[in-house]
Amino acid sequence: MGERIYLYDTTLRDGAQTQGVDFSVADKAAIARELDRLGIDYVEGGWPGANPTDDAFFADPPRLGSARLTAFGMTRRPGRSAANDPGLNALFGATCGAICLVGKTWDFHVRVALGITPEENVELIRDSIAAARERKGEALFDAEHFFDGYKADPSFAMACLRAAEEAGARWIVLCDTNGGTLPHEVERIVAEVAAVIPGAKLGIHTHNDTENAVANSLAAVRAGVRMIQGTLNGLGERCGNANLVSLLPTLMLKMGYETGVTEAGLTRLTQVSRFLDERLNRAPWRHQPYVGESAFAHKGGLHVSAVEKDPASYEHIDPARVGNRRTILVSDQAGRSNVLSRCREIGIEIDPDDRRLAALVESVKRREFEGYAYDGAEASFELLARRALDEVPEYFRLNSFRVIDERRWNAKGDLITLSEATIKVQVAEEQVMTVAEGNGPVNALDTALRKALVPVYPELAGVRLVDYKVRILTPTEGTKAVTRVMIESDDGKGHRWTTVGVSANVIDASYNALHDSLTYRLLRGG
Repeated sequence: MGERIYLYDTTLRDGAQTQGVDFSVADKAAIARELDRLGIDYVEGGWPGANPTDDAFFADPPRLGSARLTAFGMTRRPGRSAANDPGLNALFGATCGAICLVGKTWDFHVRVALGITPEENVELIRDSIAAARERKGEALFDAEHFFDGYKADPSFAMACLRAAEEAGARWIVLCDTNGGTLPHEVERIVAEVAAVIPGAKLGIHTHNDTENAVANSLAAVRAGVRMIQGTLNGLGERCGNANLVSLLPTLMLKMGYETGVTEAGLTRLTQVSRFLDERLNRAPWRHQPYVGESAFAHKGGLHVSAVEKDPASYEHIDPARVGNRRTILVSDQAGRSNVLSRCREIGIEIDPDDRRLAALVESVKRREFEGYAYDGAEASFELLARRALDEVPEYFRLNSFRVIDERRWNAKGDLITLSEATIKVQVAEEQVMTVAEGNGPVNALDTALRKALVPVYPELAGVRLVDYKVRILTPTEGTKAVTRVMIESDDGKGHRWTTVGVSANVIDASYNALHDSLTYRLLRGG
């Protein structure tokens, strides 16, 4: 077993600074749970007091198993004490297990941005870290622009780090904030720092402005640091942050380090990477190392023949170790093993030689070609698999539905839009017709369906839709485009699940996802 490397994920804060990315509270909670399940050591939830989304997230944070939920903020303001600083007080009041404080370590920024002396800056770092450790038990210090500061004035930059260490910081994180440092510089500077501060207390935080964030993180590890900060899929402002999806397998499979992620957990890496993209309603990067659809893709001809006979010569790892698969048009074995693996994850045991497995594999391939995505919709995949094994009863059968939208001015002169849904469904051998209004077509359809089902299945009364996403799959088709709808549901008891529907009609796609959601709840409830 190799040395232990700790992983600190900043997707929920740094990732939220990506252009075009806007996490909801539900997104943050879902991603945090996935990171925890993967085995990440620290999950940074955001900056309490900075915006309503982060305030709401920390007011009711998700329950995590092994990951330590961390709040991010900055050292106290000049002229204020740690006990009388509004920013620190917001952090101390957050529900979390650790606090990460960012502070200046470049003398240029201290003079120009803060307008204080270097000595004052060192003291505010010391005071802030000491207060955070006292209030939360664990404090981390992010040394902002450390590499630039170290190049300009090594003695001052080191004085800032030593102040954090003396105040009790568990981790002192060296930040390449503008992403301009190169790997050979990182390795040299980190080695010099590690000669003064033990590597077991040092972390690295890199940005990807020179396409070196992952390389810089690995160089820092070689020089002694034992904690890496990064984001899923390399999200982050400008060019992004160090990509944990690339770092994890490189650390474990190439360099022999131990992390909080087990070998079995590593097989979920591809699923987690694509889960994030589905939450963001964007297409996964097919050429992403390790987890992209093309990461282990091979064209036809002699190359394919050679790959099938000796895959180790053409692939740097077995793709199954990161949950990916080899893509060869003349063979479906990779698809079969992937489906088998996912079935075992959800407790479905099926013989590899069972003819129903082949039918399931073909069904998955066909539906994914049509636009279904099961990496972010685990409940729909489980239903698909169990239906192939005849394990899903028909709890209700839709005969027809109709949705009407009305846009009008009300008596107060306000422009309003109302939706009305009429649904005919067979439940418990009876034909039922219900009508309901909603603030949108999906809400109206959900309410009408629930009116028909709850008298027979009262457990559905507690189910609520907590997130709804639509993605256009064929944007060149304009208004005729095929759409994918993802619905996340909650049973009010802490259990959440996601379902998917696809259709050229967004209401039809929504119904498909809604049908799966309610069916899944009934199936799980026995």
